[in-house]
Amino acid sequence: MARQRETETARIGAVTHDGRGIAEVPGKKVFVAGALQGEEVRFLRRKRHRSYDDAELVDVLSASPSRVQPRCQVYGVCGGCSMQHVAAAEQREIKEKSLHDNIMRIGRTEPRQWLSPLFDASVDGGWRYRRRARLAVKDVAAKGRVLVGFRERHAPYVTNMHRCEVLASPVDALIDPLSELIGNLSIRSRLPQIEVAVADNRTELVFRVLDQPSAADREALARFAAHHGLQIALQSAGLDSIEPLAPIPADTLHYDLPEYGLQMEFAATDFVQVNGPVNRMMIAKALELLQPAKGDSVLDLFCGIGNFSLPLARHASRVLGIEGEQSQVARARQNALRNHIVNCDFVVGNLAAVGGTEDWMARPWDKLLLDPARAGAIEVLQHVERIGPARIVYVSCHPGTLARDTEELVHRQGYSLEAAGIIDMFPHTAHVESIAVFSKK
Repeated sequence: MARQRETETARIGAVTHDGRGIAEVPGKKVFVAGALQGEEVRFLRRKRHRSYDDAELVDVLSASPSRVQPRCQVYGVCGGCSMQHVAAAEQREIKEKSLHDNIMRIGRTEPRQWLSPLFDASVDGGWRYRRRARLAVKDVAAKGRVLVGFRERHAPYVTNMHRCEVLASPVDALIDPLSELIGNLSIRSRLPQIEVAVADNRTELVFRVLDQPSAADREALARFAAHHGLQIALQSAGLDSIEPLAPIPADTLHYDLPEYGLQMEFAATDFVQVNGPVNRMMIAKALELLQPAKGDSVLDLFCGIGNFSLPLARHASRVLGIEGEQSQVARARQNALRNHIVNCDFVVGNLAAVGGTEDWMARPWDKLLLDPARAGAIEVLQHVERIGPARIVYVSCHPGTLARDTEELVHRQGYSLEAAGIIDMFPHTAHVESIAVFSKK
């Protein structure tokens, strides 16, 4: 008979970047999910590893002043958030520490200035911010309902949830209505996910369907869309199979960047920054740091639909955006046309396999903006001498790869790190977005 595990008591000496407390115990490190620095807690080891153990928080004996009551009823089960129990200011401090540690340890340098964090300071900032998401769907007979939501934190199951506090309105309150809708479809077990896109002008949901819905299903979907003021599309295979349930409105999905007189068109499956207010702050900070001016030629790599390129074009003489996805480049070109911008062009380029002989590298560039995926931009930066920018702004979604690329720029390419700081794009999660600016020494 296996010996039953017993709870242990310890003080939490530090917190990891993803909000796990590090218990002060002899031997291996123990990471206690949900515990905060300075707290006295009881925990139960759940998973043992060679050099550390993972533990479940059983009870908080002495709470940190930074501990708050999570707003979400399924917090701790749902994998969508991991830091709702931490006060917002402390969340940002944890993320800042992650960025500082990575840049100083991996990048082997320190910026001349640590920037103040960018975040939405409005009354309800940090809630109902997520305008793009992918919701999982699962018909679970044992629960007596179709589950709609994010997957659980520690298991591949769909969370049994009824609303979401971080999804943008109106989708935050549509979890139960979607569950009921899908539960009454003939294909309830053949609909695995929903893409969510909340634009400034309307909301669109793309239902992934493994079987074709019946006529009755289509009628039910159409009634749901009309009742909630949504646009619904069906996706039976790849992205090119997406078909709208009803005629597409003349005005496509878009978000506004009023500071630059721009309206950015996007499709429901396009990548866009999930937090609208913080995205606008991030663009403003990027332009402030990059200092584009008339006469400048600016290169925007990993440009997407032109989120940075078109604001840059309002200040620089010439902008070129490069992106690996053909559909994103097409959308960026359409956005330039939509906004009557003629000094900005976009081309397709594989930035993960840069050889140094590309045509765009042969042209002179005064400034460079980078906004890569989690993998970073090392393949580009190894050839940055050919690009030759005097100033580089790097927007990052992973502090580890930013730190690695900082090491390349500072110690191999002769740049200095002028400033760096976090952008709280994903409140209540461990995701660390950041921005850094480099100048040629």
